[in-house]
Amino acid sequence: MGDRQLIGIDLGGTAIKLGRFDAAGTLLAELEVPTPQPAMPGATVMALAEAVSQLDPERLADRVGIGHPGPADAAGRVARVAINLPGWLDVPLADWLEPMLERPVTCANDGNCAVLGEHHSGAAQGCSDVLLLTLGTGVGGGVLLGGRLFTGHRGAAAEPGLIGISPDGPPCNSGNRGSLESFCSLRGLARLSDLPPDELCRRADAGDAEAIAVWQRYGELLGIGISSLIYVLTPELVLLGGGISAAADHVLPAVWEQVNDRVQAASREGLRIRRAALGNGAGRLGAALLALDRLR
Repeated sequence: MGDRQLIGIDLGGTAIKLGRFDAAGTLLAELEVPTPQPAMPGATVMALAEAVSQLDPERLADRVGIGHPGPADAAGRVARVAINLPGWLDVPLADWLEPMLERPVTCANDGNCAVLGEHHSGAAQGCSDVLLLTLGTGVGGGVLLGGRLFTGHRGAAAEPGLIGISPDGPPCNSGNRGSLESFCSLRGLARLSDLPPDELCRRADAGDAEAIAVWQRYGELLGIGISSLIYVLTPELVLLGGGISAAADHVLPAVWEQVNDRVQAASREGLRIRRAALGNGAGRLGAALLALDRLR
């Protein structure tokens, strides 16, 4: 058991991030390759197989876990849909990859993988009830309840970014309108400002009033969504991950204002909201841990 190695993969819209880990979750080797554009299933699966052989040419790892942007089936074999990747509908990811890799494969929502990674060695260590939101190309996430991953009736939970927060809001790739994702993804942020997030952060750090106001408005919208999610889940911890979470210091005051205004005290007692700790490493670590757990 101590010598076992695992591969965890975080499949994103622009990059594929891979890690080779030991059974304790220690990173032994890593690799990042660009996601094929367009990221059609066939081309992406070929890129995944090539990247695994590049990361692990000696085949030291005996199982592979993949986090992808969307729900998996309950068995962890099929990527049901990836709303921000073209052509992804019921893609049999494990069935396609296993003959190429000659190793068992399991797949899961990337947000689920990220919350497992944060629980193992990040900001959610020691916590049982956790909501993670990943703020980036989309708004994904994962939920731990009672220390276990919450995946719902058929494995498709949780998709916290797809809840509606405004009935007349902009369309979302999910088919919803006015979803949390449509307001708080990179595309949503671009409606508030022409500047990229890192520049907005830099300006807000320097005291620029316009940049501060953009983050204030972003935080209000995020806080509205988080308030609804708190009522359903009553987590002890809400984590913000993904690229936009770099602005957490500018965003959190407005988030808290909404949560305090909208959520009854009993539902937010002891609540903490903070930035995730592992950055881009959480998803691949969680995918590897999931492979260890599922593929016994």
